[in-house]
Amino acid sequence: MPLPSKAFQRWLHGIAPDASTADVCRISGIKRTTLAQQLVRGKVAEATLVSISRAFNVNPVAALAAFEAYAGLAGDPVPPTPAELVSQIDTFDLLRALVARSEAGTAGPEHSLAPTPHASSVRNWVEAIDDGELRHRVSEATGIAPQNFSAHLTANRLPPELAVATSRAAGVGPAGGLVASGLVTEAEAGWPAGARQEALDRMTRGELALLAGERLQALGKSLRRQEQDHERTERIWENLG
Repeated sequence: MPLPSKAFQRWLHGIAPDASTADVCRISGIKRTTLAQQLVRGKVAEATLVSISRAFNVNPVAALAAFEAYAGLAGDPVPPTPAELVSQIDTFDLLRALVARSEAGTAGPEHSLAPTPHASSVRNWVEAIDDGELRHRVSEATGIAPQNFSAHLTANRLPPELAVATSRAAGVGPAGGLVASGLVTEAEAGWPAGARQEALDRMTRGELALLAGERLQALGKSLRRQEQDHERTERIWENLG
């Protein structure tokens, strides 16, 4: 849900009372036309707020919490569950870890994990916190049709307000979905440094192999859909001459 422009302007005056619009745009890297259009429409995108927050050394999650729609983000950060942490590890990092353990019979040498988000981070996050009824509860709470919610997951994106609503419906930390969707970083959400790596290290080889297999199967289906879409597009162009 975009932020009301009047509330945004009050917030902006609070963190940068002497900065002009031109100053804000120059420091944050936002185009003046983009910010102007959002203010005229009366709706400022959450991504705009996040960029400005970072530019003025304000935590983006705390900044969002200043707005009524995101009041649930206020307070001390809630640690992510182990399943949430693992969901934010890229499939190829899982495979690399599995190969390392298989070769050495141990945890293997540690390597830097790819940053969040990754190619299936949103879907993986929702699956990690889903007890089987999550999508139904989210649909009831927000009014979104289940098929539209699924479309967001397929596209690996989740609007911020829907991400927070999903966290609330699942009973997990409110900022997890914002990390999965890439709006904020792990650090900005208050996730402990190295938490994803520690969660990976705690997995047994069996658990790692099963998860990697599930991820590969999902990746295969996704790639196959892309190939079929490409083939259909090629046929259309051929028919058009």
